[in-house]
Amino acid sequence: MPEFETVLYEKQRGGVLITLNRPETLNAISRELEHDLASALTEAEADPEIRAIVITGAGRAFSSGYDIGGDPKPTVWPYGLPEGTSAAEFLDDWRTRGSDENKRLLQIWELTKPVIAAVNGWCMGGGSWYALTCHMTYASDKAVFSQPEIRMISNTSFFWTLNAGYKHALRYGLTGDHIDAQEALRIGLVNNVIPDEELIDHCFGIVERIALVSPETVKINLHVATMGLEMMGLRNALTLNTELGALAQTSQREDFRKYLNDAQETGGMRGFLQTRDGPFQPEPFGPRSKPREE
Repeated sequence: MPEFETVLYEKQRGGVLITLNRPETLNAISRELEHDLASALTEAEADPEIRAIVITGAGRAFSSGYDIGGDPKPTVWPYGLPEGTSAAEFLDDWRTRGSDENKRLLQIWELTKPVIAAVNGWCMGGGSWYALTCHMTYASDKAVFSQPEIRMISNTSFFWTLNAGYKHALRYGLTGDHIDAQEALRIGLVNNVIPDEELIDHCFGIVERIALVSPETVKINLHVATMGLEMMGLRNALTLNTELGALAQTSQREDFRKYLNDAQETGGMRGFLQTRDGPFQPEPFGPRSKPREE
């Protein structure tokens, strides 16, 4: 079997389990992980023994979203630009990033074999975009979805609107609030909620049922749905999402962002996250909807 640095690839039961494998960062999406996942999907699509693909995460999370760690350039206020960067360069950089991210998601969407997300814990930000781009999404009873990066001046994804519908997507896409597995099921983000210890087995039960149908029939009927939605305008919506996302990322306001940067300088990533999310607690759903037990 092929080996990758940041994903695990295990053929089984007529399919393959692809595991995002950066548990020390809650499977945050790095450039390397993006590349490895894309390569693993290409490998699976070309293998006639694989009839469907299951994606999950190692450890406590499906994915915490795009990796925001590292050592960013100092920010120059009042416009929130990285030091030594013009507004034009900043905007173009975010547009390029958004376009690249779009291509990664569309690879999953346009795959000729069904892709099933097995969401086993935290599923945040860009991680939720990957989970919702998959053709089916099953959540463990411990799963939590959200887009908390909205709280630090960022954009949502149209895949939330596609899955949850206009009103539900706005309810959570304008606040970054957490959603537990049952709320995700109620609003249409997931197919079903499964006990955590049964999640992978349940997903491969679906893989085995898919394998009872001819591969050409599966491919065509998958395209009936995915290409039909593209004909209705999905690809255009995602292209617009990229353009507006770049505007959101570059519309930095000192009164809504500088205090977060200051918190990171003094308290590191923990201080940054506590300052960002503290005013929103308790969350409406999930493990942060109640005070922590001492």
